[in-house]
Amino acid sequence: MGEPEFFLFVGIDWADQTDQVCLVDGDGTRIKERKVKRTADDLAEFVAWLDRFSEHQPDRVAVAIEVTRDAVITALIERGFAVFSLNPKQLDRFRDRHSVAGAKDDRRDAYVLADALRTDRHLFQPLRLDNPLMVQLREASRAREEFVAAERRLSNQLREQLRRFAPEFLKLSPAADERWFWDVVTLLHAGGVGQRVRPTQVARVLKQHGIRRLGVEEVLAGLRARFLPVAPGVLEAAMMHIGWLLPTLVVVHRQAQDAQATLERLLAQLEQRPDPEQREHRDATIVHSLPGAGPIISAAMLAEGYWTLEQRDYHTLRALAGVAPVTRQSGKQWTVGMRYACNHRLRNVLFHLARNAIRVDPRLRTHYDDLRARGKSWGRALRAIGDALLRILIAMLKTRTLYDRSRRLLETARAA
Repeated sequence: MGEPEFFLFVGIDWADQTDQVCLVDGDGTRIKERKVKRTADDLAEFVAWLDRFSEHQPDRVAVAIEVTRDAVITALIERGFAVFSLNPKQLDRFRDRHSVAGAKDDRRDAYVLADALRTDRHLFQPLRLDNPLMVQLREASRAREEFVAAERRLSNQLREQLRRFAPEFLKLSPAADERWFWDVVTLLHAGGVGQRVRPTQVARVLKQHGIRRLGVEEVLAGLRARFLPVAPGVLEAAMMHIGWLLPTLVVVHRQAQDAQATLERLLAQLEQRPDPEQREHRDATIVHSLPGAGPIISAAMLAEGYWTLEQRDYHTLRALAGVAPVTRQSGKQWTVGMRYACNHRLRNVLFHLARNAIRVDPRLRTHYDDLRARGKSWGRALRAIGDALLRILIAMLKTRTLYDRSRRLLETARAA
């Protein structure tokens, strides 16, 4: 089936409050311009207006926009319009075709988007609506990542406050990032000094959190260790700050746990087969079968690389994950460098996947050791392992098979 024939091209310069719209015909002539406020009524009116303007032929209208997810995209796709996305850096290059002086305004950008889509449609990414479960999975994955980062920041602040007057106490939990430790600090904060904390209180905390590596006496010894001599008011100020940190830490920790539980529930739903008799595996199940891919890594991989995974596009996926090197060649000069323009969430996911995989898969570990023996750095070797895993994953998705450690998948991936 060939590409659809479009007779109308629409450029939308996306903004926070008002979008600029430009309509261009097949010859590149600007035929209509307007603004659209970002309200539900105005958006509905714009979509209906565009439908009437196209004589109710939305499938023959191509719309260009810089973002990949937005309410206007959803409204247009649901009405049947073909929507395409362009990277803002590419738009900047297309703008130079119309103004070498570097002029920029909303009306010009909307026209450039529409005209570039007319002439260079192959450079645009066609958009469609995601699976509703995938939208929720993406949100849960990103929310969990944000909560974990916030918990780490707050734990670091708690540790620094304790170091001001009680560094010996931190020997119980050097990073101050354990849930049971926060409850012990709460006892310290409530009592004011360690001597007021009773053994029964400590025993209750240790039992509640299942801590067996420490005994009650060890914790009490840390609580009752002599504080550092500090200037007047410092102890009170630190205790005041700790009192503010502890409730926030507990809430953020609980939210991170809730987000992870939601993430695992959504992942399980994605792995369920619609028909029990169906033998083919779902994409989520295939991703989850990779060595070192637990629920968190699998969910993030699916959420961030959903489109490329569904299209089985290895080359786009490796570029999106930042493992495809950037080559530059001019004359006799030829350089290869690390790719920095990528989806950084996907890059982090692939890093952890590769790091876990070499621990559990002997073949991947051998490949990693070979790379290190050839002088590759730790990061470069892990990127190579991640690249190999992506190639294996795409092969698995194409054949609808799970990862089998007994097969020579790495050699097969190299030869592919």
